[in-house]
Amino acid sequence: MAIFKFEETASIGTVFSVDTSTIIVKVEELEKLRKLQVNHLVAVKSSKAGQHLIGIINRITRKVSDDNNSVSEDLGLGGFLLTENIIRVNLIGTMIDKHGEFENVFKRTLDTVPEIEAPCFPIDGENITKFMQTISTQSNYEIPLSIGKYSIDENAEAFLDGDKLFQRHAVIVGSTGSGKSWCVAKLVEQIAKLPMANCILFDIHGEYSGTDFKADGIQHFRIANPSDLGKTGNLENNALMLPYWLLTYEEMLAMLLDRSDSNAPNQAMVFSRTVFNEKINFLNSIGDTIFKDSITIDSPIPYSLDAVLTELKRLDNEQVAGSTSAGKAGDFKGKLSRFIQRLEAKSQDKRLGFMFQISEDELHIDWMNKLCNALMQGSTTNSKNAGVKVIDFSEVPSDVLPLVIGLVARIVFTVQQWTATDKRHPICLLCDEAHLYIPERTNQDAAAELGLKNFERIAKEGRKYGVSLTVISQRPAEVNRTVLSQCNNFISLRLSNAEDQAVIKKLLPDNLAGLTDVLPILDIGEALIVGDASLLPTRVIIDKPTIKPQSATVQFWKEWSNKDALQDIPTAVAGLRKQSKS
Repeated sequence: MAIFKFEETASIGTVFSVDTSTIIVKVEELEKLRKLQVNHLVAVKSSKAGQHLIGIINRITRKVSDDNNSVSEDLGLGGFLLTENIIRVNLIGTMIDKHGEFENVFKRTLDTVPEIEAPCFPIDGENITKFMQTISTQSNYEIPLSIGKYSIDENAEAFLDGDKLFQRHAVIVGSTGSGKSWCVAKLVEQIAKLPMANCILFDIHGEYSGTDFKADGIQHFRIANPSDLGKTGNLENNALMLPYWLLTYEEMLAMLLDRSDSNAPNQAMVFSRTVFNEKINFLNSIGDTIFKDSITIDSPIPYSLDAVLTELKRLDNEQVAGSTSAGKAGDFKGKLSRFIQRLEAKSQDKRLGFMFQISEDELHIDWMNKLCNALMQGSTTNSKNAGVKVIDFSEVPSDVLPLVIGLVARIVFTVQQWTATDKRHPICLLCDEAHLYIPERTNQDAAAELGLKNFERIAKEGRKYGVSLTVISQRPAEVNRTVLSQCNNFISLRLSNAEDQAVIKKLLPDNLAGLTDVLPILDIGEALIVGDASLLPTRVIIDKPTIKPQSATVQFWKEWSNKDALQDIPTAVAGLRKQSKS
């Protein structure tokens, strides 16, 4: 049975002009014109029987006087006089009464264009509810992904295609206070309910690590702080150590090497050779017979940093046999001093203790297995039965944040690469405040550049290995364009900055670019959703999540008016000194 039932008297007008994906509809009755709204849906009778072309109203224009050609020129009508009331419609797809074995199928393609004088009907009332239910992906999944209600019909629930949302990467953007964290929480709480969910949320400011953001299926980790150093069992207590030996050769040099130093090539060469030898020494010490003959400098094999420092100091002070009794300076004497100083400074910095001040636990060959099991196993196989892993990075120094998050992302991607195809379980990385570590520009920061390259690689190749990105940011203009260009799904809440609006507009197809005009006027918690996960580009009112992030905007005037308001600066200062909130 056809979904649409249009009475001839319901027609708002007829097609007056046809372009590739845009039509002009002539409206005879001014009263009908008044009832139309920009961004509402219309159906145009197709030249093929049993089909309607679906469009979004882009502009509504009233009758103009005979001496004014500006509107007709603006609409691309050649400058002739307008004598009728008109609307401009962007065509977005085709509704087919019967397609193969299926009835009422919506396709995001245009197999035909409407004929001149074809009738145009508003999709409203019962028709809009039926249409929204038809395009819903609810029936495709046993547990569908619901995001909220459609703005144009709040009786119709908005569902997203969960496969396409995560297969093809997604972007969630919105200015501060627009409801972005609310939207993320709505997604996370539904992911957590799935029996084999698997995703990691990078929590940069601790928004998703509070007491209200807890539910079955969600596990909270935090990067280890100075109070955790020297302890065993940190991983079991949800404190993540990310030991230096997980870093690649290039990542270590990005942290330690001053490229402007004239001795930089010698320092890099000696460091590389010494680290590799120490990895071999470690494998010999545990009686390894598996890895020793095949490892490289980048292989994640534990080694002693103290032993590396001892060897570097020996070479920096080495005297070799010479013509005099005192001998002569070795090849590297005095050339490694500055490198050694930087390495010692990093290793003694308690802010970086999670990386350099590791315990015997983190020096065990099987420790990486435990880390990857904790972060990458799905709900059923995870020891805590948690498919969503929230990692709190709020105590990580900002200067190494891109490198540290890039390290976690690289480990996830690399392990997925080396997992047999039939045993590979998909995982999504939810990148909150992505502009901080997936930036458009890194300002020649070598460490940040390496972190960025990890995300660029995931954006380009992740789909092949079951690694998905969801980029979350309040400043899309500051997020890397390469990563954004690989994202095929956009959930945009209110954006007030013109640069941010322009970024989203450029990422959309030309016939949908006009939709971005609503971005600065969206209500709190209202989003424009465009992409493969949603058959119809539309505005959606995001449902309130049951788990709440700590992202509520501070009520300045209300708090300033409260004579009983409390402050605790001594505790904050103590936390600053300890580099820990606990």
